[in-house]
Amino acid sequence: MKATINDVAKHAGVSIKTVSRVMNNEPSVRDATREKVMASVLALDYQPNLAARNLAGTKSFSIAFIYDNPNAYYVIDMQNGILKACKSQGYELVIHPCNAQSKNILEEITLMVKMSRIAGIVLTPPFSENPEFVKHLTSLDVKVVRIMSGEHAPDEISPCVMVNDHQAAFDITEHLISLGHQRIGFLAGGKEHNSSAERFNGYKDALTANGIALDSSLVVDGEYSFESGVEGAKTLMEREVKPSAIFSCNDEIAAGALFASRLMNIDIPTQLSIAGFENSPFSRQTWPKLTTADQPTEKIAENATKLLIAQIKKSSDSKMVEQFTPELVVRDSTGNVTV
Repeated sequence: MKATINDVAKHAGVSIKTVSRVMNNEPSVRDATREKVMASVLALDYQPNLAARNLAGTKSFSIAFIYDNPNAYYVIDMQNGILKACKSQGYELVIHPCNAQSKNILEEITLMVKMSRIAGIVLTPPFSENPEFVKHLTSLDVKVVRIMSGEHAPDEISPCVMVNDHQAAFDITEHLISLGHQRIGFLAGGKEHNSSAERFNGYKDALTANGIALDSSLVVDGEYSFESGVEGAKTLMEREVKPSAIFSCNDEIAAGALFASRLMNIDIPTQLSIAGFENSPFSRQTWPKLTTADQPTEKIAENATKLLIAQIKKSSDSKMVEQFTPELVVRDSTGNVTV
């Protein structure tokens, strides 16, 4: 038989109200009392019914993760990071994948927020980069934290976790240049994601800083997918004047580029260097392993959720902006240029 809140209160020698305050992580509970209650919770294996708590009380204890992203590794890391923060503070996670291009997206999200009694939402691109969408969510009386690509928050609509893709892309491109590469191809991600523009600008600015003119024939539009990397690499490597290196907008694209290169009997890295971005499992499952930028997606998601919960609780130490810069990881897919 499952333990109840009454059992926990009796075991800890406190009132039911005190147990409730501890489970709701309210700051007014003394540390000694909190420790005593949590010891009873663990001893009795008490598991509060958060869904019932949402329905019965005036407060909501559900956080939603809304996303439209084909990269399964990114989504899993996001979920793990959000869950880690939710579990530590007594919140449930509602996962809501959806189509950002749907004509009824606002109605869909509005219904989800009301039906699930959402207290706050973690938003990722492309939703987080749409200010009108974010304003609509805040009008529903829910807190929102956005994960976005850029150096600075674009506005003060809601708190942001900013990822400096520009600097990381600059560092990757400079690494390739330091190896002697002058003709560096660029395989772009989807245009609906600001990260694609930020990574392209980092690539372009590194070329300029090193006195290399941008060659538009080396830039191929695409999507954040393996198939896009395959097609993009074929396009570049079938040209009369080929690049000696390719910078791909993410690891999935880079893995596709590496696969296509092998089909064309191009040796990596002696004939072609390939770099990715994000340090996802794709970067470690290829051979050779990919040079990339380490984007700590799980940590970014955890911090975004902590920031969101602080907003929900109206904590005095809540922030408006946090920043991350992915760091260069050099592996065997990049090498010195050969003449």
